[in-house]
Amino acid sequence: MLGGAAAVLLLGQIAPADAFSAINIDVMVFLFGMFVVGEALSRSGYLDLLSSRFFRHAKSPGQLLALVIFGFGVLSALLMNDTLAIIGTPLVLGLAAQSRLQKKMLLFALAFAITTGSVASPIGNPQNLLVAVNSGLIAPFVTFAVWLLIPTIVSLAAAWLVLRLYYRREFSPSVPAASFEHSPTTTPDPALTRIVKCSLSILIGLALANIAASVVTGAIVIPLPLIGLASALPILVFSTQRVAVLKAIDWCTLIFFAAMFVLMAAVWQTGFFQSLAGVAGVTSVPAILATSVVISQFISNVPFVALFQPLILQAGGTTARLMALAAGSTIAGNLTILGAASNVIIIQQAEARGETLTFWEFAKIGVPLTLIQIGIYAVWLGVV
Repeated sequence: MLGGAAAVLLLGQIAPADAFSAINIDVMVFLFGMFVVGEALSRSGYLDLLSSRFFRHAKSPGQLLALVIFGFGVLSALLMNDTLAIIGTPLVLGLAAQSRLQKKMLLFALAFAITTGSVASPIGNPQNLLVAVNSGLIAPFVTFAVWLLIPTIVSLAAAWLVLRLYYRREFSPSVPAASFEHSPTTTPDPALTRIVKCSLSILIGLALANIAASVVTGAIVIPLPLIGLASALPILVFSTQRVAVLKAIDWCTLIFFAAMFVLMAAVWQTGFFQSLAGVAGVTSVPAILATSVVISQFISNVPFVALFQPLILQAGGTTARLMALAAGSTIAGNLTILGAASNVIIIQQAEARGETLTFWEFAKIGVPLTLIQIGIYAVWLGVV
């Protein structure tokens, strides 16, 4: 992406001033804040402690699978799915080892959970953030919840059912309940844990304040980038590990986004994408869902939204169409590995620990699941 941005600048396809103004600072600041919180959460050991308390309630393979899918699904609505991919992969591999379940099954569960769960929130993933920031939604938290929360819950249940059927041999009643005990694999850092708790309280508190304000006034009172920055501030100011946290956050993704804004602005100025897609493809919810899922496999979901959202706004950006864009571009990550960066992160993390998912293994489960989920969102968005 950086190479593409450099190319359009060197070839004069976009002026330096236009390139700089194309970078969405709100998105960059919010992503930075979320990456800081996610890295500190993982580094502190607090996430591992929380997971041990959460997953110890599982007494069977089916319950453990449900807790992984719905637990990470809920988390992905608050933390970026790429962050959860980084910190969740070693966690589910540890769960698989302790419960003697197939590692691949829980890796699939993690991938499908953080992709699907992130649909329901404007801060669940980068493409939703683009939709919320660039489309002028007055109350993005409430809007996403009203339009996408229920079908997302149903879609998470569909992911559980598909994995339950595909790995039915893992759900034998002969598996002893004791094998599902889960204990922390790391010792929490007390000082960093206290600061992380403060950051999480700020994140959740400000998000709830925006939701309440949206219900009462119809508008958000706290900008999304301010939420990200305020959540990261305790870590950056008070933690003695601030330098280590800053070094470890996903700078590559931040560079990717800055470069993507420049390159997509240059592409948009050429008019090529507008002529290729045409207005006809952005006038119905099913067409937007299908187009989002397919094209996201080739240019990834974030660049797709950056290019496709202006077309929808030009064609009359109704809420249903914008929500279809958010849902379709996100669940595209369940179709194949290439549909979402979080899938690649999970596989990279897993391969470093001796496990992997192949392209065809992923597609064998992901294709039918995505078709089911497209149907769920199409029906719900059509009814609502």
